Amino acid sequence: MSVLYLFDIDGTLLHAHRSGRDAFDAVFAELHGIADASEGIRYGGKTDPAIIEEIFVARLGRRPTAAESAAFLDAYLPRLHAQLATHGVEVLAGVVETLEHLAARGDCVLAVATGNIRAGADAKLAAGKLQQWFPFGGYGCDSHLRAELVARAIARGRERHAVSEVIVVGDTIHDIAAARACGARVYAVATGADPADSLREADAVFASMAELPRFGR
Repeated sequence: MSVLYLFDIDGTLLHAHRSGRDAFDAVFAELHGIADASEGIRYGGKTDPAIIEEIFVARLGRRPTAAESAAFLDAYLPRLHAQLATHGVEVLAGVVETLEHLAARGDCVLAVATGNIRAGADAKLAAGKLQQWFPFGGYGCDSHLRAELVARAIARGRERHAVSEVIVVGDTIHDIAAARACGARVYAVATGADPADSLREADAVFASMAELPRFGR
């Protein structure tokens, strides 16, 4: 039996600086003529489709149509790749060591549970040279609701492995809520959008990923 670890990406595994936000803003300016459209909008823990909807409501006073969301994401991906090529990503302290440790144990399965759409997630992981650890996951293109994409990641894990336990690792209150909704344990790292004192509903809170291997399960 295996333990399925589901890792968030932004703020948990890496920082992509403003690559995603700047790409979103560039697309909105191109398609709708409004600059800095996501100013004042918090991205942490949200899915790409949910962020798009929030920007539309804030700037245009309405939700996007399905066609508008699809067009937005089509335009977003090349912008994201360009931003990542220019700015790169910062892989956070202890991440590589943690992934190596868990992979070497033999009873752990690694996957992602991220608000990024699949192609965006893969681009960020590749920029940080982390893609080899994450063959599958749950993504923003699975659902605009985080709990549903976590559930999808769990289902994919169980299709591939005999999973006895699920542990979500993330940096926001949204990761915690989604894990609880799915009956999973959750470890929080205070390396992203939310401060440590807001993450106390997690099973454990770490200052960085470097503490996770020493904690064990």
